[in-house]
Amino acid sequence: MEIKKASKLGVKDNAVFLIATDKDLSLKNFSKEEIIYIKKELKAEHKQIEINRLTSVVYIVLLDKNADYKAAEKARNAASTLTSALNKAKIKTVSVVSDLALTSAFIEGIALSNYQFLKYFSDKKTNTLAEIKVIGTIKASGIEELHNTVNATNYAKDLVNEPQSFLTATQISKEIKKLGKEAGFTVEVFNKKKIEALKMGGLLAVNKGSIEPPTFSILEWKPKNAKNKKPIVLVGKGVVYDTGGLSLKPTANSMDFMKCDMGGAAAVIGGLYAIAKNKLPYHVIGLVPATDNRPSGDAYAPGDVITMHNKKTVEVLNTDAEGRLIMADALSYAQKYKPELVFDIATLTGAAAGAIGHYGVVGMGNAEEKTMAKLKTSGNNVFERIAEFPFWDEYNEQLKSPIADLTNLGNGSGGAITAGKFLENFTDYPYIHLDIAGPAFLHKPIKYLSQGGTGVGVRLFYDFVKNY
Repeated sequence: MEIKKASKLGVKDNAVFLIATDKDLSLKNFSKEEIIYIKKELKAEHKQIEINRLTSVVYIVLLDKNADYKAAEKARNAASTLTSALNKAKIKTVSVVSDLALTSAFIEGIALSNYQFLKYFSDKKTNTLAEIKVIGTIKASGIEELHNTVNATNYAKDLVNEPQSFLTATQISKEIKKLGKEAGFTVEVFNKKKIEALKMGGLLAVNKGSIEPPTFSILEWKPKNAKNKKPIVLVGKGVVYDTGGLSLKPTANSMDFMKCDMGGAAAVIGGLYAIAKNKLPYHVIGLVPATDNRPSGDAYAPGDVITMHNKKTVEVLNTDAEGRLIMADALSYAQKYKPELVFDIATLTGAAAGAIGHYGVVGMGNAEEKTMAKLKTSGNNVFERIAEFPFWDEYNEQLKSPIADLTNLGNGSGGAITAGKFLENFTDYPYIHLDIAGPAFLHKPIKYLSQGGTGVGVRLFYDFVKNY
């Protein structure tokens, strides 16, 4: 979808007028009769009003007077309702006319809700809406930024929606290279031989059951004018498909959508794309360990002890707790950059999804409180809200093993937290862990959030780094 600035509204242009009150209506845009009709509809508490002018269709959308993050989310939701109407009317181009502070959120809602993943349909029922023209006080630079960020989010959705028959660990690295070339960030990919040389025992163990080799991708955006001397590092879980391994997933239908287990990797890839494409003045590195997790004859087994990249040993109690193993190697590798701050993001635990559902992201960590506060602000800004869980050291008690340094599974309640505490054992820097098991993949669309991959994390990372 194209989003671009326009200077004026054509007589026959399909248009959307955003208003906060009926005082925003002008005879310049509407006839007296139309204004009477619109005010009548507003009085009836209708927030989306349609006027068919025969040569064009005009919509009036009532948004909140306030411009806080809750109002912005209502604007995105209102936009998704409008998007359905525009496609039903087979409209290809629409002009959004507005000077409201919520304009950007509204346009974002249109663009995100218009997303489709049609690659594997033989009969592609493509949405007609293809272009948004923006008329108002919003600057062209702001529109370009929004366009790039929406594209980044939709690329992340594409990656999550791809089946593992296409998106192997090798293929995800190819997709990263392609997006890096487009956005301007550099990419280095380690093959299995290099991963073995680095002794990434977690990634190699999870990969043992696969006929496909693992990859480890390094994405880097380092502008000449970087404001941070030490990089921010983003680590994304890249399990392209998860059967649970020999600890085969027992829950009915639980494997049906496990192509989404690389949602964290998609968030990092999309985040780097948006950051680089919009040329943010910060040094940011992305790390994506990738493999699938299968129960073949050579698969790692419960009871195995593996040696990780940082030489710590882990007793495997459950092969379905595999994401933390590949993430631990990546977090250990991140130490070489002497980072200022590290995030990891992963579809890691059913416990996180069970705790808060799809309504937000579970976060925890040992970074300064002000850093977590900034992340929560970004979470509100893009409405990927952070539910902060405790990160008390007592949870480490559940990770003690009688034969190794750690186990890969807690033995009590607080499963989302013990997963985070496991990962902390492979860090030596300020660290925040994000569990997106709930919001990464939806079985039906919810407002502007797409069915399937949602791209959660992309806009969160972008907003955080932009305001860093």
